[in-house]
Amino acid sequence: MRLAKLDLVMQHAPVPDVVRVINYRPDFFGKSFSDALHELLQGPSDWSLGERELFAAFVSHKNQCAF
Repeated sequence: MRLAKLDLVMQHAPVPDVVRVINYRPDFFGKSFSDALHELLQGPSDWSLGERELFAAFVSHKNQCAF
């Protein structure tokens, strides 16, 4: 993730706010948030990984988010 952030900075592209928050205080918020998100997207579910990714992409699109 840090390499992706560095890549954006080097391209003078805006860094998404969620990346800033996760990297600002990783010991306080970033690590636990990333772990919870990973469990949510990769953990046991009735939905396949593809369905979860598609749902996340749809919600992001409706929220006009780049993710």
